[in-house]
Amino acid sequence: MTHPSLTVKALNPHFGAEVSGLDLTQMQSKEIQASLNALLSEYAVLVFPNQPLNPTQFQSFGEIFGPLMQQQFKQYLLADHSMIGYNSTKDLPRKNGKLQVRGENYHTDHSNERCPPKATALVAVQIPSYGGDTQFVDVRKAYDQLEEDLKSKILGKFSWHVLMSSRSPRAFTAISEEEKASMPQCLQPLVIKHPESGRSALYLNTGRMEGIEGMNKEEGFALIEALYRYATSPKFEYRHQWRVGDVVIWDNRSVMHQANADYNPEEFRYLYRLMVQGVELKPVDH
Repeated sequence: MTHPSLTVKALNPHFGAEVSGLDLTQMQSKEIQASLNALLSEYAVLVFPNQPLNPTQFQSFGEIFGPLMQQQFKQYLLADHSMIGYNSTKDLPRKNGKLQVRGENYHTDHSNERCPPKATALVAVQIPSYGGDTQFVDVRKAYDQLEEDLKSKILGKFSWHVLMSSRSPRAFTAISEEEKASMPQCLQPLVIKHPESGRSALYLNTGRMEGIEGMNKEEGFALIEALYRYATSPKFEYRHQWRVGDVVIWDNRSVMHQANADYNPEEFRYLYRLMVQGVELKPVDH
C-alpha cells in the first residue's frame, strides 16, 4: 500500500511512475522508505521531479533502497564521495563531431558482478537545451510476451558476463591491463526471477555477454541478438526527458536502459550517479 503522503502518477501503461509529495533532502520515515521500495519493485523506474540533491543528500536517497555499491570505473567517482559517480560531457570523446557517450546501447549495469546492482540512480545537475534522454525498456513485459517455444528454449540457460564481450556493440572506458585483470566475470541466467516481486524477466547486456553456455558460439550470439532486438521494441519503452533536479532510479533486474548522444556537444550535461547493492540472481527454469 502506497503511503498516503505520496502522489504516484504512471508514466506509461506498463511501467514507470512519477512520485511527488516528499522532500528528498530530508530523512524519510520507515513507512515511506518501505513504500518507495515497493513502488520501485512494481514500476521499475521512479522519477522524482524538482529534487536538486547535493552528493550527500543523493547518497542518503540511495540508501533508502539498500547499501550502496562500489562502481567499477573509479575515474568517474567524486573525490570526496567515493560511492557517488558522475556523468559529464567533458569526459566524452568525439567521433566525426559526435559525442561517444557511456551507456549508448541498451544494457543493465555491472552485469558481470556476481551480485549486480539492484538499482541505479541519477540526479540531473546540468542538462543541455535538447536531447540527452535516457530510454528504458521493460524486460519483464518482454519476457511475458515471448512465444512459448522461445521461452522453453531459453529457460535454464546461462551466459558468461565479462568486462567487454568480443561482440560488444559499444566501446567501454579504457582501463589498464591490471584493472582489467581485477574485473569480475560470472555466469548469469538468461531469464531471472526478480528477488522481490518474483516476476520473470529477460536478463540481457550485449556489451558483456559472451555467448550462451552449452550452445554453439554463433548460435548463442545469434539468439542473444534476437532477444535483444525483440526486448528493445518501442512497445516496451519509456523515454525520460531530463529536467534539472530530476532524480531517477531504476531497477536493473526489471529494465534495460540506454543513454543518447543526440545533443549539442558544446553544451554541458552533468549528472550524479549511484548504485544500490543487489543479490545473486536466480534463474527461472520452468
